[in-house]
Amino acid sequence: MDPVAFHVGPLAVNWYATMLALGFVLALVTACWRAPLTGVPAHYIADIFPLAILSSLLGARLWHVVSNWEGNYSGAPWRELFAFQQGGLVYYGGLFGAMMVVIVYARWRRCSFWKLADAIAPSVALGYAITRFGCFVNGCCWGRACDLPWGVRYPAQHPTRGDAVHPVQLYGLLLNLMLYAGLEWLYRRKKFDGQVFGWYLVIYALLRFFAELFRGDQARYVNGLFSVAQMVCVGLLVGGVLLLRWRGWLADDPRPQTS
Repeated sequence: MDPVAFHVGPLAVNWYATMLALGFVLALVTACWRAPLTGVPAHYIADIFPLAILSSLLGARLWHVVSNWEGNYSGAPWRELFAFQQGGLVYYGGLFGAMMVVIVYARWRRCSFWKLADAIAPSVALGYAITRFGCFVNGCCWGRACDLPWGVRYPAQHPTRGDAVHPVQLYGLLLNLMLYAGLEWLYRRKKFDGQVFGWYLVIYALLRFFAELFRGDQARYVNGLFSVAQMVCVGLLVGGVLLLRWRGWLADDPRPQTS
């Protein structure tokens, strides 16, 4: 598998960067199309996305650099810290970075954060799924050893040394496409603001926890039992459940509510 998608003159553009850009574009288009269905102006989404993309990239890269500082970046040239084209973007950092922008924008516009989060959440799942294909071709986030018929082999110089491994990136792609479809269905039937976002957190956490069982590139574990990513999944799951209960309780309260 060649990680280079195409060349622009002497510049090689890899599949990871291509799929990341495509994921952002489709997320923007689908969110702008979806948002007006529940009274969120499409231009709100268009306003948010440029800053959300920037903050998500910075957050994702920062999480990766901090997590791999010793041995990878402590003595590296400063430009390596911002080598986005090489991958090294951690989804959780990107998610939290983008959320900060949406929170600030909602306060500035005096609109409901939960309405905005609901409108964007399905598109986050779609963008994540598309980016996972870039990870697959790029050879990052690889899986554990696998003797199943669909095991994949990377070149001998890859850290897997040519052994067959689980295509865990494709597992993530398929699972998140299903999540996207489910959230699209829910968006048109939601009973309170924050419901779609809450279910995104819950279901994504469960799917990611499951997919992590097949990861082969994770060396950091907490108490030798769960990976760091799985521990974050537990936090997202608990947060999503509490969010759904809280927002559902507010929706059932007959007193006037502010959002």
